[in-house]
Amino acid sequence: MSAVEPATAETLDWTDRLLEVDVGPVAHGGHCVARHEGRVVFVRHALPGERVRAVVTEDGGGSFCRADAVGVLTASPDRVEPACAWAGPGGCGGCDWQHATPAAQRALKATVVAEQLARLAGIEREVVVEELPGGPLDWRTRMRMAVTDDGRPGLRAHRSHEVLPVGDCPIAAPGALLPVLEREWTPTAEVEVVRDADGEVHAAELFEGARHPEIGSGTAHERAAGRTWTLPAAAFWQVHPHAADAVVDAVLEGVGDLAPGACAWDLYGGAGLIAAPLAERVGPEGRVVLVESDPDATAAAGECLADLPAVQVVRARVEKVLGALPGPPDVIVADPPRKGLGRGPAGELAGRGAARIVLVACDPAALARDVGALVEHGYRLDALRAFDAFPMTHHVECVATLLLA
Repeated sequence: MSAVEPATAETLDWTDRLLEVDVGPVAHGGHCVARHEGRVVFVRHALPGERVRAVVTEDGGGSFCRADAVGVLTASPDRVEPACAWAGPGGCGGCDWQHATPAAQRALKATVVAEQLARLAGIEREVVVEELPGGPLDWRTRMRMAVTDDGRPGLRAHRSHEVLPVGDCPIAAPGALLPVLEREWTPTAEVEVVRDADGEVHAAELFEGARHPEIGSGTAHERAAGRTWTLPAAAFWQVHPHAADAVVDAVLEGVGDLAPGACAWDLYGGAGLIAAPLAERVGPEGRVVLVESDPDATAAAGECLADLPAVQVVRARVEKVLGALPGPPDVIVADPPRKGLGRGPAGELAGRGAARIVLVACDPAALARDVGALVEHGYRLDALRAFDAFPMTHHVECVATLLLA
């Protein structure tokens, strides 16, 4: 075929077609880029440099389609046997890179972060993704499971509502899923599972907009930043047991020295993981303004940080209160949801004139967009650290430090 007609939903649909392709570079989202007959094919379960047979799984008729590698003709030296039988084509959507060595996974993630910074922020920077202790398995302390029509808990297939009734998960923290898998749940519900630092498992059923605790006390105990945290199991916390300390260390490195009496903002501050060490740096005469919208998290922050008079907890949506927060801030730390700050809030942050802004992000594209927006408002990217806080998946935790130019 010498040419391809303009791709439209009416004229082009390769769904279920078997392709033989040479796999190119990694792309954001847990797949690699290949090309076939003038179209881009996003291939999962492949690695750069391989030649594979791939079945098209989704095709909207546009310039690209999605496919799963079902046969490897020329394998990458980084390819390994997946640790889980559900990790292959048509299986669980939770893991993207079980077929790659841990070192290769980190290299792929580093490539994605660097590519997103270059493409979305115009910043060329070498990126290294740092390994966390513990290895690539047995790390996930928080999970969301789905329930089959007959009441069995499981995990969803990739980009699908289909629920796979798995017998266990190799990336789950040891013992986290056993009490959940032993019982039946309401069909079509979801189950929120947490295993805290004490090893207690908490599970709640989410059904028709309501949350029903079923297993455990519902009060999680975590340890990080030299403190013990008591918080509702549903409140946000890092899913990797070593990620909280890694992020805190990187944030404090980015914040630098703070004079006693300084003012710091901790936006999207959760239960106060970062606010606590910030308060210790500014001292009782300083001020740390923690802004968080989740009521469970702010209640936990109020209790856990009661010994730190510098901390002021504000329960509100960040974008609603930026103009009214006390300041001016000497430093701003922001750990927004996966979608990032957004151009508008990023501009508002820049307008407050903080000498340093430290961003925490688990999505490379969102990070790059936010960094680019802050650069447009007079900041420059000074430092970037990235952590493999989600082994076997395409996710990566980043901490970026920007200085006012």
